[in-house]
Amino acid sequence: MKNFLLLGVLPGLLLAPAAFAQPAKPAAKSKASTTTAATAAAGNPIFPGWYADPEAVIFGQQYWVYPTYSAPFDQQVFMDAFSSPDLVHWTKHPRIVDTTSIRWARRAMWAPAVVQKGKQYFLFFGANDVHEGEVGGIGVAVADRPEGPFKDYLGKPLIGNIHNGAQPIDQFVFQDKDGQYYMIYGGWSHCNIARLKPDFTGFLPFPDGQTFKEITPQSYVEGPIMFRRAGKYYFMWSEGGWAGPDYSVAYAVADSPLGPFQRVGKILQQDPQVATGAGHHSVIQVPGKDEWYIVYHRRPLGETDMNHRVTCIDRLYFDAQGRIQPVKITKEGVAKRGL
Repeated sequence: MKNFLLLGVLPGLLLAPAAFAQPAKPAAKSKASTTTAATAAAGNPIFPGWYADPEAVIFGQQYWVYPTYSAPFDQQVFMDAFSSPDLVHWTKHPRIVDTTSIRWARRAMWAPAVVQKGKQYFLFFGANDVHEGEVGGIGVAVADRPEGPFKDYLGKPLIGNIHNGAQPIDQFVFQDKDGQYYMIYGGWSHCNIARLKPDFTGFLPFPDGQTFKEITPQSYVEGPIMFRRAGKYYFMWSEGGWAGPDYSVAYAVADSPLGPFQRVGKILQQDPQVATGAGHHSVIQVPGKDEWYIVYHRRPLGETDMNHRVTCIDRLYFDAQGRIQPVKITKEGVAKRGL
């Protein structure tokens, strides 16, 4: 990893883009401050600290990234968020949720997914690295602002059991064109899809009576996401081992969110000249434009600690046939892009 000065670990401080050698420490909340620094490109990573599994989303005129705090499981007891008006300058919002507000969660808070519904923001997360018979799984928290604070919505996991062999982690919430919300989730090389109730308190069975349908494609490991483009459903996931250099992202395309999904190929992976372990991503589209970005984590060169992962952003392109082009991971990141 390159050696850089650690900047902007205070809450609400606008962060200059750079790579950093040490993780950001949790800090008490304070009012936001700003800087007028002019920067042409984001630089990768886009903010300091060890962060993984980034969920990127647009709320209003701001980009938001909600990542996992990348540390040993017993230290993963909170989540931070980051906002930006332009993909270059980022403001940290520390401890938007933690185990003091989610009583059943005690460790391993992973891979948030956040949606706005009405005037509320719902944050879905995995907790406790749950196995059969244990308490944990996928939970949901709610707040009145995208930066929280988020409070437990149900007082228990939304999904606490193992269905179709899928560990209840790595949830992604997808809204289809008819307004229906789906949850797509799963570790242990199995992926399920389920229809969320409108109030997010549970699930609606499919017409055939099933609640959790397995849609696992070839080589799937974890980290699913879905989006629509040109009438097609793009399903993406991570492959390989998250702790190793071969972590990567592949995709499939179908005419329905239920598939069937036939693996097309790999589009994100390590570059030995840049970084290793590139995976567990999300995708953002500039509203009204065919302009796409991929936000993902990777391991800086020379880092051997499996938790030393950083959040990065690069462009995502499609060819004339709608195929996703292999992503070139960069040190520079992307240019400023306001909303």
